[in-house]
Parts: sequence; structure tokens; C-alpha cells
Amino acid sequence: MRILLAAAGSYGDVAPYTGLGARLRAAGHDVAIATQESFAPLVRGAGLTFRPLPAQTSGADAGGGKRQLMRTAAAFVRQLGSGLADAAEPGADVLLLSTTTAPLGWQLAEAMGVPSLGVYLQPTHPTKEFAPVVTGGRSLGSLGNRALGRFSLRMADRVYADAVADLRARLTLPLATLGAVRRRQEAAGWPVLYGFSTAVVPRPADWRDGLDAVGNWWPHHDPDIPLPARFEEFLRAGPPPVFIGFGSMAAGEGARLSELAVSALRRAGLRGVLQEGRAGLMAHGDDILSVDEVPHALLFPRMAAVVHHAGAGTTAAGLRAGVPAIPVPVMADQPFWAARIAGIGAATAPLPFKELTAQRLAERIGRAVRETSYKEAARAVSRRMGAEDGAGHVLKAVERLG
Repeated sequence: MRILLAAAGSYGDVAPYTGLGARLRAAGHDVAIATQESFAPLVRGAGLTFRPLPAQTSGADAGGGKRQLMRTAAAFVRQLGSGLADAAEPGADVLLLSTTTAPLGWQLAEAMGVPSLGVYLQPTHPTKEFAPVVTGGRSLGSLGNRALGRFSLRMADRVYADAVADLRARLTLPLATLGAVRRRQEAAGWPVLYGFSTAVVPRPADWRDGLDAVGNWWPHHDPDIPLPARFEEFLRAGPPPVFIGFGSMAAGEGARLSELAVSALRRAGLRGVLQEGRAGLMAHGDDILSVDEVPHALLFPRMAAVVHHAGAGTTAAGLRAGVPAIPVPVMADQPFWAARIAGIGAATAPLPFKELTAQRLAERIGRAVRETSYKEAARAVSRRMGAEDGAGHVLKAVERLG
């Protein structure tokens, strides 16, 4: 079966699909991933066909407001429609669509006459049980949560409206608003498999049939490639260090954050590993190691704790490794995941990025490392995650479509 998997956004929005694609390829399917050019090495490294999308995201700015975020998102998706149409021209028997690409992918599936399946990393369907993830996770009560969930979808439809209109015109499809297409998909019970663990977010009881939380799929990495020798030397030279990284967040704040991170680690009396990321974290010393791109699956199990921005993928990787977290959420869905892992006891209380100081970070690091309850909770979640097979569920769903 020819499978086209479309995903776009930051590293964390794309990398997990390389592992999903590799699982589908191992089952004998021909898998291509359509995404931005910057992720071509990730896709090809997993043995998958790469199809380029023209859209580029410059990453998120911790200081940007909601209006700026909306403008950035609208500009981003305006580039996606024609790129997805180009990526689909070689043909496909089924489309797998991420949260970002689904509103455009529905139009492609309609024009191509092929089935499609949602493979989402964050819960997006309205529910009484929690507020939309992009609103920060603070509950407004059952009625408020569901109402805000519906409003959030309408706002997303506004972001995609022009791109969808352009794409339907290119594909010679009848005029239809994205809201109308979405309602049609919901009425038909369009299936979505959510790639997160029910140990973190139980499936809401009020979700319709066809919406299932199946467990994570993970970024592909070659298990035969170990950590570089200098990493192993550092890890063996002392007690397990604390990881600090902010992913695609905080561009241009590397000098400040590096100094803050080193100060926090030394106040806590602990060694550290700083991941450069988009912020550009960098420091040197016998008790500090700076790294660039290293698979979290290799690095996190060797850590005493992980400090991160609480993106969906990094959050899941820390739980999978069974290590406690100190979440420092910046924006979007990050406060939601930060609150979730704190709520299950696997992380300290979130430390919002805007409130980050060396003293506050040191206090939370010390607590996460020295109070055993955090590690016990993280390990319990890790065991539950180990029993899940998110990619396997997707494989079964795809083969049912065929």
C-alpha cells in the first residue's frame, strides 16, 4: 500500500512520524513523508521517501503574544496547501494526517478519492473533561471546557480558511468552507488515532466513536548507533546529570539561559547536560556537557531528571525514560502537558518560562532529584507506556482501510 504521511511544524511536530513511518515500512508498505526541507535527513534516515513542503516555520518566540502567534500560523498554513497538493501528485492509497495538515489533507483525500486517517499528537476534539490544550489547560468546568473547545476549532478554521479555499479551487472541488468540511468529517465518524498515553491523558468519556488514544509513536533512531564516546565519558565520570533543554523555544536567549542553567545546577549541587536547541544553550566545565542533536531515547534514561519546555514529544520522552521532569512551559500546548505530568506526580509544579530564575530552577531540580516520589511516579508511567503500541494500532487501522 502506498502511504503518504503529511506533517509540518517544529521538530517535535515531525520527528515522531519518522518512527511511525518506519513501522509501516517494516510491515511492507511504501511510505513517504511530506514535510519541510529541514527535516529531509530525519525522513531519509528512517528509510522513508521524502516529499518536500515549501512552508517553513521560524520557530516560536517566548515573547510573542497570541495575535503574533495567530499571524505566524496563518502565514505558515498559507504555504502548506499547494505544497501538499504537489506532494500528493505521485499518488497514494491512503493519507495519514497530523493535526497541522488535516484541514488541508481532507481536501486532498476528497479530490483523490482515497481514505484518510488522523494521527494526532495532541487532543484537539472538544470535551467536558478539560479545556483545549492551547488555552493552557485550566479547566472551566464541563460546560465551559466543551464550549471553549468548539470555539477553539472555529478559530483554527479561520486560520486555514484562505488556504482551504485556494486548495479546493486548485483541485476543482465544489465550494465549501472548512467548517462545513469539518462537520461532514465528524458526521461520518472520521477516525483519529491520538499518539499519547492514557496514563497521561485518559480518553475522554464524551468523545465519539472513532477517536482513540493508542499510545505514543517515537522518533526513529538506529539502535545500533550508541552515544558518542565523549558523552559516555562524561556520564561515567560522576553521578547521573540533569538534562536542560528548551527545544525550538527561546531563540536568541542562549547566553542568558546558559548562565541561568549553570547557576541553577551548581546551586543544586548537580552535574548537567545542556542541549543547544534553538535557544543556543552552551556552557563548559567539568560538571557541564553541551550537546546538539542527540536522541532523547538514548540520553534521557541516563539522566537524574529532565528540565524542558513541556512540548508533547519531549514530555513523552522523559516519561518513557522513567525520569522526573521540571517543566518550564513557554506557550501553546506546553502548559497543558506540564500540568498533566505534575498532576500524575512525575514532575514538579510547572515553572512558567516568564518566571524562570536560577533560584527557582535550582529548588525544583533539587526536589525532583532528591524526593523519590517523583521518580517512582515517572517509572510507573514508563511501565504503562512500555505496554502500549501506538504505531501498531496505526498499522492495523491503515490495513483495515486498505
